[in-house]
Amino acid sequence: MKSIWKNYKTESAYDELMFSEFQSRAVSHKLCQYLNSLKKEDIDKRKIAAELAIMEMGISFTVYSDEGNIDRAWPFDIIPRIIDGREWRIIEKGLKQRLTALNCFISDVYGEQAFINAGKMPGEIINSSKNFRKECIGIKPRHNVWANICGTDLVRDKDGIMYVLEDNLRVPSGVSYMMENRVITKRVFPELLQDIDILPIDDYPTHLHDMLLSIAPHQDGQVTCVVLTPGIYNSAYFEHAYLAQQIGAKLVEGSDLVVNDDDCVYMRTIQGLEKVDVIYRRIDDDFLDPEVFRKDSTLGVRGLMRAWKAGNVALANAPGAGVADDKVVYAYVPEMIRFFLNEEPILPNVPTYLCSNKEDLAYVLEHLAELVVKPANESGGYGMLVGPHATAKEVAHFREIIQKDPRNYIAQPTLAISTAPTLCKGKLEPRHIDLRPFILQGENTYVTAGGLTRVALKKGSLIVNSSQGGGSKDTWVINMEED
Repeated sequence: MKSIWKNYKTESAYDELMFSEFQSRAVSHKLCQYLNSLKKEDIDKRKIAAELAIMEMGISFTVYSDEGNIDRAWPFDIIPRIIDGREWRIIEKGLKQRLTALNCFISDVYGEQAFINAGKMPGEIINSSKNFRKECIGIKPRHNVWANICGTDLVRDKDGIMYVLEDNLRVPSGVSYMMENRVITKRVFPELLQDIDILPIDDYPTHLHDMLLSIAPHQDGQVTCVVLTPGIYNSAYFEHAYLAQQIGAKLVEGSDLVVNDDDCVYMRTIQGLEKVDVIYRRIDDDFLDPEVFRKDSTLGVRGLMRAWKAGNVALANAPGAGVADDKVVYAYVPEMIRFFLNEEPILPNVPTYLCSNKEDLAYVLEHLAELVVKPANESGGYGMLVGPHATAKEVAHFREIIQKDPRNYIAQPTLAISTAPTLCKGKLEPRHIDLRPFILQGENTYVTAGGLTRVALKKGSLIVNSSQGGGSKDTWVINMEED
């Protein structure tokens, strides 16, 4: 190949577009052929066009630093990631299975605890969980669904198998960037999208809206939905505003809402108070209601838990759903699927060592330099140790903190996470990627066609989070004719 493909070398990892150094995969053949027909100057112009579109559309995220909060333009790579539609149908089925089992588990945790009583999980894991909310015991949300919106992170290992890396069930973010990535790609490669049968993703707001309506306390008459944001300084504020606009909901902060003596939630408007039926909240449990959780919170709404418990307002996701958003609990999801659904898991977990288990802890401490170590409840790529890329000092530090609090850490093998061609200084180089599809569950279950592909822009890095220097790509799920 010529042009930007010159000197592109696939590594030991599975490459999503290229089968070998000079051969594209069948699903990506049209894209690679098209890119090969472009001159380097054409590619550079399209990259600049994408950057201008991002600035024009105001797509940004916030990085918290010692110097303050910094708004940055969304880092986007114009070369899309491609998935065969036939493979995606299996993944989609596995994601629906997984979230169904997780919701059964959360309901069980705040109910009979049959899973624990059957000896499938030590009760201490729940009792010591930072996200277990005793205030939720006995509550039954509509459709028995606690996690209405889930972002499940998937990675492909060198064996070509897609593994679940983790489930994000508290306040999952990124779906707006998935949608905006497609808008930008349509601007950059309009002629290409006309020639390839790519599954659409622009129906997500409709499904989100329908899901929120389906969990409303009453199913007759008009339903008022709002998106509750911590405010403009939150790293995902762009997404909060974007989704509110897309689903026709009001974007509100805690000070815009009030709970009256009737235990109903009302929104302050210039016409007076308006009753609220559904709240899509983008605030963590701790800050949701100062009457119940953190007393010093100015972000939430006093009395919100009272209104929710009384059945007068629906919250998505429900408080307490984060009990399953714990990397220790993650290790038990395959058994949840067997226990609650009487099915075998469709999507495999990454092998996981629980540091709270003495045998696992001994193995982890002995092989620390070979493993990836993660805290149970952190997000954004913070607090991790990637053993093969760590210094001796960092390994020694993690050895100490794991021994002080083994319950808070899990370890996994360092996977050879798949790569995809990424435009770096005018030429294509392989960069590691993951995938975050979004699953909605209310009366029905819906999965996005693909999801947010995040890319580690730093050469050799396995950390894809935007807060850690990562970027993203458009994700194409392509309909391939059956053989």
